Amino acid sequence: MTDVSPISFFGEPEPGSPRPFSAATRAAGLVFVSGHSAPHDPARGIHRGETPADEVRNALAHISGILAGAGSSLDRVVQMTMLITDPADYAACNAEYVRHFPGGLPARHTARFGVPTQARVAFSCIALAGDAGQDRQR
Repeated sequence: MTDVSPISFFGEPEPGSPRPFSAATRAAGLVFVSGHSAPHDPARGIHRGETPADEVRNALAHISGILAGAGSSLDRVVQMTMLITDPADYAACNAEYVRHFPGGLPARHTARFGVPTQARVAFSCIALAGDAGQDRQR
């Protein structure tokens, strides 16, 4: 008999949303976070950041909040995807990125992206669900 875990959805879009995806899903002990850049809503005084490093910091803070809502955290990330618009920002993005993973860097790949936004960097990830201290090994 096959054990089928339920799938939980977090941050589902409103009907008719131009972004037809959930912020994250949780299934089989994993959390899958969709690609997100730093929040940007000038009308509410929310800006992505002035520099690539600012955008990395703000985007990872956003990802961290999504992970928390889905029962995980940055220190539970096992795979990260970094999407950048300009390869010239790679070093600056990396310099800020590593600060967010003091316990060890997850597997990662980086790709160039282009979406209808002014974001310079975005992230998606896969993380373990559950409490942080359960299975971290060095």
